[in-house]
Amino acid sequence: MPESPTLSMPFNPAGIELDRRQGLSRQLYQALRLRVLDGRLASGTRLPASRDLAAALAISRNSVVRAYDQLYAEGFIEGRVGDGTYVAQLPQSVLPKEKLSTKVSTGFSTGLPTTLSTNWLDLPVVPSSKVIHSDALQRVENNHLALPPCGPPRAFRVGVPAFDLFPFDVWAKLNAAFWRKPDLQQLCYGDPAGDARLRGMIAAYLRSSRGMQCTAEQIVITSGAQQGISLCAQLLVEPGDGVAIENPGYRAAGHAFAVAGARLHGVAVDSEGIDCQQLAGLTDCRLTYVTPSHQYPTGVVMSLARRLELLAWAERTQGWIVEDDYDGEYRYSGAPLAPLAALDRQGRVLYVGTFGKVAFPALRLGYLVLPPGLVEAFAQRRAVDVRHSEVSTQAVMAEFMAAGHFQRHIRRMRRAALSRRNVLLGGWPQNIPGVGQLPGVAAGLHLTVPVASVTRESQLIELARSVDVEINGLSSYWLPDSTTPVDQRAGLVLGFAAVPERAIEAALERLRTVWHTL
Repeated sequence: MPESPTLSMPFNPAGIELDRRQGLSRQLYQALRLRVLDGRLASGTRLPASRDLAAALAISRNSVVRAYDQLYAEGFIEGRVGDGTYVAQLPQSVLPKEKLSTKVSTGFSTGLPTTLSTNWLDLPVVPSSKVIHSDALQRVENNHLALPPCGPPRAFRVGVPAFDLFPFDVWAKLNAAFWRKPDLQQLCYGDPAGDARLRGMIAAYLRSSRGMQCTAEQIVITSGAQQGISLCAQLLVEPGDGVAIENPGYRAAGHAFAVAGARLHGVAVDSEGIDCQQLAGLTDCRLTYVTPSHQYPTGVVMSLARRLELLAWAERTQGWIVEDDYDGEYRYSGAPLAPLAALDRQGRVLYVGTFGKVAFPALRLGYLVLPPGLVEAFAQRRAVDVRHSEVSTQAVMAEFMAAGHFQRHIRRMRRAALSRRNVLLGGWPQNIPGVGQLPGVAAGLHLTVPVASVTRESQLIELARSVDVEINGLSSYWLPDSTTPVDQRAGLVLGFAAVPERAIEAALERLRTVWHTL
């Protein structure tokens, strides 16, 4: 079959408008690329010599040459020896009948077929689960983390420590010292379990402050507590397994287990912690996630009797306990109770720790303390995802701890959190309809106030938002299928460490003003 004759249409640059305040070669590249894709420059069209086109557009020849070079690299144009530059022969099935968006952000090849739009605003918004029919994608769609609050900390943001007190000058000096003359060995691929020195410092800290008889070899460094929880879910849960979580509880942990395919069982929390009798009635459950040092979000401290009962459940069922000690450093009266991991004699507890509640959340540095038999598997699984954590953060934190800065900072943070707690307790608005009494707060960085109904909870939160005060609703921490009556789930969750005392006082004054309108 004879080939169709090559077109030789003259090229008219009319209509190409260039903004001289921006990159000319990039604009010209985009204009020519657009004309090829929408058919205004047909395959086989001869383009002017770079000198001629530059003269026609009143720009430098170099700008034209750079635009042509990019079009050459992407295959839109081709050179014919002794005969000039032509639009490349593109398959007719590739060229669209309808006009395509071809706006790009850089002027460089996107690597996409020419039939695809390179402007994401032009693309139809189709959920990933509709594009790829997958149970895993559906689980993610149903169990994902909400975007965090934006902007600097406000009263009474939950989960944020007093990082306005962090010694950034000390951290900057240690970081500069590391990069001034780094150990070349540390710049290679490292141990997925984490920096050896940091693991040793963490083990020493936990032995002295938390009574845990652990070694550096039991520790795996993570990118925050959430990755530690996710690793537990990935390695200890099979699709269809039952997993017990506190209800109300830390929903992000529940999401991690649900994404792994677990069936979540919400277990009630009373004044002593998770209800172990209800837990014992779950015949398909072989893992439970708990926050014993300061239950999230109710603030209950798990009693020693309940801790021993929970450990007995794990030994009896050969189950696992994931202990999240997210803010265990903050204890305001008496000695802190020993973590479950310190009481564990059968190797059934996986301890999740984080630096985010002592330093600042964006540090993304945490750790797992694991039974010895699980360490290698957890390190191997983590290596598949990220190989290992960023090296300088680990090295600087190790030096920060070794030089005594970490312990001094914890003492300072504990004093600051206690002071800020006292300001909140002392200035809390009184006699607000539907709002219960403030609880005692012996630990942690937040407190929970009971409210009469979810309607009143919503009203209080909305009024607080109107005066730039951030409060979480307790009802959002319950599993959707909870059997507890809806109004009994209502409450206010307030963090008290995020901002200084004066900001807390000002926020309380604004709350008094708007809440007394109820």
